[in-house]
Amino acid sequence: MEQVIARIASAAGISEDLAMTAVKIILNFLSKEAPEDKMNMLVEALGAQPLMESAAETEESGGGLLGGLMGAMGGMGGMGGAMAALNQLTSEGLSMGEIQTVASELITVAKENADDSLVDDVVNSVPALRQIL
Repeated sequence: MEQVIARIASAAGISEDLAMTAVKIILNFLSKEAPEDKMNMLVEALGAQPLMESAAETEESGGGLLGGLMGAMGGMGGMGGAMAALNQLTSEGLSMGEIQTVASELITVAKENADDSLVDDVVNSVPALRQIL
């Protein structure tokens, strides 16, 4: 996973720590919105299980008032969850362009490590993801 993070950081022109945080936020969002079985296969293909575990621990400690409110709205095609994820990403200091680069590069890496149709299924199952891409 370190190579994936380094690649994403380089593509987005951000630090590896910030890239890791961004990937955690995006994968955490997807884990809530995408079909669980497909998301589990994707996380395994990326070798991102430790990242997901640390993302879950971070979330348990709270995501701020806006994050909590937006996350509670998650049932609207993921729009509330997407807004909460965008809020988290921008709160970490990422611009919209950097967010788009991180997300696009993460999808590219995912397709290199997992079946294209699996990645497409995950992406297409979350209409709100188009806000980020």
